[in-house]
Amino acid sequence: METTKLYECTVIIDGGLPDEAATAALEMVQRVITEKGGSISNVLEIGRRKTAYPVKKKTIGYYAHIEFTAATPVIAEIERVLRYEEDLLRYLIIQLTSALLEMRKRVEKYSVVIGSPEDNPAVEAGAPEVAGK
Repeated sequence: METTKLYECTVIIDGGLPDEAATAALEMVQRVITEKGGSISNVLEIGRRKTAYPVKKKTIGYYAHIEFTAATPVIAEIERVLRYEEDLLRYLIIQLTSALLEMRKRVEKYSVVIGSPEDNPAVEAGAPEVAGK
């Protein structure tokens, strides 16, 4: 009997797609995971963000993290399907080990959520920030 392990799949979908197409691409990734024998436990949609560098000549991506459990041989099958998807700019599947999960708990406990500069619309619009008001 094969044992299942906890994995996280991070996907970057083409940010130039309409919202419906980006949602459909994310649902397709989830469907591939479940059809291949995985069980999804959590989906975190980050949304559209500027990429650090152009990926396939695109500078905006729709980011999402999917936590799931699956047997080890299933990962190769999932990657084989995702490799040929046109709407996905990048994907990465990692195994979440106990050490990594412990580190995440410590980061959540002791860190302050700063957020992305893209979350502040005043900075994006080029409006000057006024201190003391």
